[in-house]
Amino acid sequence: MKKKIALFLGLMFVGNVSYADLKIGVINMNAVLEKTPQMEKVKKRFDLKFGARGKQLESQGKEIQALEDKVNKDGAIMSDDEKRNISKDFQAKLRDFKKAQQEFNEDINANRNEELGKLQRGIVEVASKIAKDEDFDLLLLSDVVVYKKEQFDITEQVVKKLSTMPE
Repeated sequence: MKKKIALFLGLMFVGNVSYADLKIGVINMNAVLEKTPQMEKVKKRFDLKFGARGKQLESQGKEIQALEDKVNKDGAIMSDDEKRNISKDFQAKLRDFKKAQQEFNEDINANRNEELGKLQRGIVEVASKIAKDEDFDLLLLSDVVVYKKEQFDITEQVVKKLSTMPE
């Protein structure tokens, strides 16, 4: 029993000594994503790829709203045939709009996930290189860290390194 206690205390002492030299870094991924020039390029590609479709959907939405306003405003003086035709037209346009909007959202989400995945992999590569070059023992994301001293934050180093890299 005494041997087990002595072994346990010895391990605790050895463990404490080895942690004294531990070098830790923390990265704020959201801050890196906001500040990196690669993210600006991703935003521009999004605008080029999805801007026209977004404007077209916005136009369709306004057209549907105008049709609904017309029915609400002039519905009392319209004939039954006219109301029925406008109602059919409204339902068809609304159905098409919702379908187009859903496809648009799915395309945007898929593209966003793909682009962010590429960018995050690049950030991890850069952060890993910094950690190896500067001999860090542990590198964490700030999302999982409750408290840190500013000296452990290497976010700016990652942003600077990314800024010098080609896409």
